[in-house]
Amino acid sequence: MPWPVSAKSDAALGAQIERLRDLDLPPADVGLSLTGRALFEHRAVLLATDDGVTEVARGTARPGSLAMLFSGQGSQRLGMGRDLYSRFPVFASALDEVLSQLDPGVREVMWGSDLDVLERTGWAQPALFAVEVALYRLVSSFGVVPERVAGHSVGEVAAAYVAGVFSLEDACRLVSVRASLMEALPAGGVMVALRAAEADVLPLLGEGVSVAAVNGPSSVVIAGDEAAVVAVAARFGKWTRLRVSHAFHSPLMEPMLDEFRVVVGSLSFAEPRIPVVASGM
Repeated sequence: MPWPVSAKSDAALGAQIERLRDLDLPPADVGLSLTGRALFEHRAVLLATDDGVTEVARGTARPGSLAMLFSGQGSQRLGMGRDLYSRFPVFASALDEVLSQLDPGVREVMWGSDLDVLERTGWAQPALFAVEVALYRLVSSFGVVPERVAGHSVGEVAAAYVAGVFSLEDACRLVSVRASLMEALPAGGVMVALRAAEADVLPLLGEGVSVAAVNGPSSVVIAGDEAAVVAVAARFGKWTRLRVSHAFHSPLMEPMLDEFRVVVGSLSFAEPRIPVVASGM
């Protein structure tokens, strides 16, 4: 159970932490009480467990901005959102609203028992979109509002939707069509995660292989024809083949683009209420 603590000085913060360590009260009650107290510059987070209270973070607050990042395919898991659905009406209402615009089978697959089915693109992407939108509605109900949003792959559609670019109907249509067109492509191709900088990878790319994602200064994903991708990956010491059915964000996706372009052209777009950091993915 996390306990957020704040004080006007570092000394006062330390004293408050010591007093909290001596409390003999249910950790959940203490945590709830602390969330309602005034916030001061000096802050810490304690973690209360059966073994005692541990300080896990401490520092001085400073002005900053808040961004939210919506993830892409690969972050799905069986049962995601089920506990939140049973506990938070805001989350449940939002999830129901999104799922009503998607294939009726999404909920069953998402809360089912077959991970292989959930990992199919046609199910994974709509499920992730639904959960991410519901999560956004939930944290927004707590007063957490971002100053900008971003996303990767289907997560970028979720980011654009919460920013106000799409209506829910259009966003769900975009997600559903995108996922079904991707899944309908011939299986094949690979995606590989490299421990490398983008600048070191780009000169090695050739026909049939491209950078699919840049996850950090030394974390890149490449995708495309298996032989071409493996040849590039072999130039680096550590790489991991991702568990995917297709080489997403690679030239192998091009056969779906004409039909996808028609669908995108039929959608309505609005100026975002929240700035969207576009990744081009």
